[in-house]
Amino acid sequence: MSASGCDQAVVRNKPRLLSDNGSCYISGDLAEWLDKQKMSHIRGAPCHPQTQGKIERWHQTMKNRVLLENYYLPEDLEHQIAAFVEYYNNQRYHESLSNLTPADVYFGRDKTILRERQKIKNLTIQQRRLQHQKQAA
Repeated sequence: MSASGCDQAVVRNKPRLLSDNGSCYISGDLAEWLDKQKMSHIRGAPCHPQTQGKIERWHQTMKNRVLLENYYLPEDLEHQIAAFVEYYNNQRYHESLSNLTPADVYFGRDKTILRERQKIKNLTIQQRRLQHQKQAA
């Protein structure tokens, strides 16, 4: 928490836990911990995976990538999952994040990257217009 600065953030709306109805999420221990954290718990409708759409999509993407190979040792699988998480957060562009990586958005690089892309786009358009005008003349 201290590395990200989250321990110093002023929270206006406490975070909520959105989960399915798995046994680990309906335990008394979790409810007690959430009460101590002053967090509310929202459970999705039974047999309705769309409620957890983003995490379900992440799991599907990870499974499709990781299950392409056979793993003979648990460490091999753990290594492959860690490599996927690294790729997903730091290299894979996400359309929902304006084709940025989650790390770019998290570390505040998003606005700079988008401005730079816009500059490149504008420059490219100007160059193409000049080329078109030269060809038309």
